[in-house]
Amino acid sequence: MANDWKERLGVVFSTNPDFEYENEQEETQETLPPQQQKLRVSLDKRNRKGKAVTLITGFVGSEDDLKSLGKMLKTKCGVGGSAKEGEILIQGDFREQVMKLLQQEGYKPKRSGG
Repeated sequence: MANDWKERLGVVFSTNPDFEYENEQEETQETLPPQQQKLRVSLDKRNRKGKAVTLITGFVGSEDDLKSLGKMLKTKCGVGGSAKEGEILIQGDFREQVMKLLQQEGYKPKRSGG
């Protein structure tokens, strides 16, 4: 156990003799190559005040890679959206365009629902 006080900031005291300090290190998941990704493209209207969004789910990889793929799709579609927790959300119905863009990038997306 390290005696570096900086690593223990935020922990006041523990009476547990087996207590281990937890470092806030994110586990980065290794990003699968595009051809191994099982992406699903669907249209989602739930909980969005009637507005439709294109939802891309099933991404396996780091948050940075997810965000860069999301940024590329948002830019090419010319709309806003978000990318977090393995999902990319594109505002509006862009299923056809997203399918084509993903295929051009080497992904093999599947269409589901909506």
